[in-house]
Amino acid sequence: MTLRQSPLADQHRALDANLVEFGGWEMPIAYPTGTIDEHLACRNGAAMFDVSHLGSVRVEGPDAFERLQATLTNDLSKIEPGRAQYTHLLSEADASVLDDIIVWWHPRADGDPDVFDVMPNASNTDDVVAAIGGRETTADRAVIAVQGKQARDLVRPVFAAAADVKRFRVERCDWNGVECVVAGTGYTGEPGLEIAVPTDAAPALWEALLGAGITPAGLGARDTLRLEAGLPLHGHELGEGITSLQAGLGWVVAWDKPQFHGREAALAEREAGVGRKLVGITTEGRRPARADCSIRVDGSDVGVVTSGNFSPVLGHGVAMGFVPPDLAVGDAVEIDVRGKALPGVIADMPFI
Repeated sequence: MTLRQSPLADQHRALDANLVEFGGWEMPIAYPTGTIDEHLACRNGAAMFDVSHLGSVRVEGPDAFERLQATLTNDLSKIEPGRAQYTHLLSEADASVLDDIIVWWHPRADGDPDVFDVMPNASNTDDVVAAIGGRETTADRAVIAVQGKQARDLVRPVFAAAADVKRFRVERCDWNGVECVVAGTGYTGEPGLEIAVPTDAAPALWEALLGAGITPAGLGARDTLRLEAGLPLHGHELGEGITSLQAGLGWVVAWDKPQFHGREAALAEREAGVGRKLVGITTEGRRPARADCSIRVDGSDVGVVTSGNFSPVLGHGVAMGFVPPDLAVGDAVEIDVRGKALPGVIADMPFI
């Protein structure tokens, strides 16, 4: 299989990034400084991530709002043009989360048609297009996520208009004569921005941000950051057989909407109650739990880890996993890591 290349592939190679396959793309997992340094740069300063592998689907026109509203779980009428919203696409059969999505609703003048950029996970773009229509625009742009407490301050000298975009706002911003779409969104638990920049201009913007002192970070740090922040990853905490309610994300579902994909199955589960729930688990020492490890109570398997890793901020392991709904924060568990018992405690999320 030929892997898709980011518009920033040459920049990653010039920085000696470790490139791996991810969702059909060749993407940087880490740079020579390593995942922990990249992680801490984001927590303490600012880091930038190439997330061009994420899908983009442009939905526009007079019926765009109604199409999205009748398909996705959240209620678009709660926001307005110039804002972003997190939402789910559910299976009609069992309310499994086929994808979790950010919708960018472009700002517009009175009388203009609505324009939405729907941002699915990399491997789910075709399914999302099949559900909502629209036009895939992934190949037309790169997406650079700049995240961290100092993100806006370091972006400002390079791209002042982008630095002014507030949390969950969406703006069209000019950079050196190039129109970009900028959203105050991210996936690290830190404040920051995601900049969709046309393909041809992406390398120059990346280099300018690098020159401003923003640390490049790979998908390894992106994963440890989202785990510390208790954020789900499709294919781990969301996906086939996993519903919004089981994942603790019932707030993403507008239960009073008359229509969305999977509505009847979701309502039935809400009425019956979930058979399992997603929890956070803290573990002792540096040895982390990993996905698919068994979770045990009193020697009996009760659940499974969906994600686990070492937390660079906390200095010990953190994990997420599904357990019976009667387990609570503070309850002790054990995780079977290659035949060895790793003590853990169910904990509140986010972990930091």
